[in-house]
Amino acid sequence: MFSLNENFLQHIDLPTDSKITRYHRVGGGDINQAYSLETETGEHYFLKVQPNSVAAFFQHEADGLKLLAQAVRVPRVLGMGQVKKDQWLLLESLNAVNDGDQYALGRALAKVHAITSPNQEFGFDRDFTAGKTAKINHWQKDWYSFFVEQRLAVLRGLLLQEGKWVVSDADYEQAVNKFKLLLTDHVSQPSLLHGDFWSGNFMFDADSGEPIFIDPDVYYGDAEFDLGITTVFGGFNRDFYAGYQSLRPFDAGIDQRLMFYQLYYLMVHAHLFAGSYIQAYAGKLSQIIGH
Repeated sequence: MFSLNENFLQHIDLPTDSKITRYHRVGGGDINQAYSLETETGEHYFLKVQPNSVAAFFQHEADGLKLLAQAVRVPRVLGMGQVKKDQWLLLESLNAVNDGDQYALGRALAKVHAITSPNQEFGFDRDFTAGKTAKINHWQKDWYSFFVEQRLAVLRGLLLQEGKWVVSDADYEQAVNKFKLLLTDHVSQPSLLHGDFWSGNFMFDADSGEPIFIDPDVYYGDAEFDLGITTVFGGFNRDFYAGYQSLRPFDAGIDQRLMFYQLYYLMVHAHLFAGSYIQAYAGKLSQIIGH
């Protein structure tokens, strides 16, 4: 089991000549370990570690932060590397809080979604297969093909392998056919997505109140995908959606389409954590097809 130590810290390239004198572990989610670092001159940094992983594990996150920075505040990437098989990512330390102006947060997400893919297709330059759920990002000309083939179908395959697929193939096919029908009345554009926009992946600057986006899993897709994730576990209030719509009003029929992104997120959690999430995604699929 990985434990941060002096030997590991000697391999971290700091943007200063000062040495790290203090460090402690902080909450970093279920995938990475996270640490607060302090130097002898009082500088602070945030370190993420992915033990026993593939080279450049954090490249996708670093690329995502760079893209999001075109529109919103993100932590600056200060370096990345590896010590043996353990990958690390060094970020600026932020004076941030969890609660803040949700209207501004909604506007910030809308500004991200105003950025579109360079080729006007759905996907990303590379796949990300180093995480617990593979993200196949091959470019597609239409959103239906990308989302169904490279998101839902991949997860369905994983759930089948793990013995967690508890719905009939007929019900699944009925659901994806309904999704295709719903998209006929909606123009999908390949917007830059955060990709994992739940309430744990944003903060607010403690002084200015500015929203800060963290831990992205970016690609270019329909903006409603990010919005769908915000509706699964809470953490977003009316002000957030009002702020978003002040820049990007919702299209008619959004509630029906959001159910498919809720389904996706519940399938992800069934794959990662099993338990009640298995019945949760099955219930959502039943809701989608109407029985």
